[in-house]
This record gives sequence, C-alpha cells and structure tokens, in this order.
Amino acid sequence: MKINPVRYSSAVGEVLVMTTFKTKYCHKIFDIRAVRELTTALFHEALVKYKFRYDKIAFDSDHVHILHDIGLLSKPQIAKKLKGYVCKQLFRLMPWLKQRYFWGSGLWSPAYDIRSASDIHFYRRYLDKQKYACRGQKMLTAF
Repeated sequence: MKINPVRYSSAVGEVLVMTTFKTKYCHKIFDIRAVRELTTALFHEALVKYKFRYDKIAFDSDHVHILHDIGLLSKPQIAKKLKGYVCKQLFRLMPWLKQRYFWGSGLWSPAYDIRSASDIHFYRRYLDKQKYACRGQKMLTAF
C-alpha cells in the first residue's frame, strides 16, 4: 500500500491502521444486504472525500473493519469524519433504519478501535475471513 504518502507543506505522513466501528446496541443491521451494500458504498465515498487511501472494507453482522492510511490526522478526527459521514447519509437514504433500530439516536457506538496495522498481510487475511468481506468496490451510483 506504500505508494505515495500524504504530503503537506512541511510534513509527510503514512500510518496504516485497521479501524473498527460497532453499531449502537449491537444491532445486526449488516445482515441486511441492502444496508450493508449501501454502507460499503458510503464508506468508499467518505474515504475518497477525505483523501484516505484504503485497502479493504469488511463487515460482520454488527461491525465494520477498514484497512486504511490516516495520513496526518488523529484517531478521533478519523472516527468523527468517517462515522459522521456514513451515519448522516445512511439515515438520509434509509430513514426506516433509524426509526426501527436506533429510536432517534445515532448509528455507531461511541467506542471505536483504530490500531496500527504493522503486519498488513495478517490484517488482510483477517478481513477476508469476516462474515461479509468485500470483494469488489461499489460506488453509491451503482444503487
């Protein structure tokens, strides 16, 4: 993945991490194919929008893993940008999801895990073994 690190006027940053976000109340919403596919597309959009290079996205029933580079941003900044973008767009496009599962609250648990992916091959294999490993990129326009 080390192709071209993020560069700013006087800094170069490259930090490969595995990020995990869990749904609030551990609702298994990603077992619903339409929700999972739309969420995948929204994460792709958010990663492109915020210029995060990424490698893989994989889901289990109630959480998502993303293998990506965070550049020069902090872990809280990354979590806020990705979780905020996906939640806002998902609830706008699927309002029934908020009404049925989240009772007016947010999509994501406030906790998150962003850890250094020192062994990229290990994390790629781990993501490939998730219940719903993404095999191909989908954009929102595909829906």
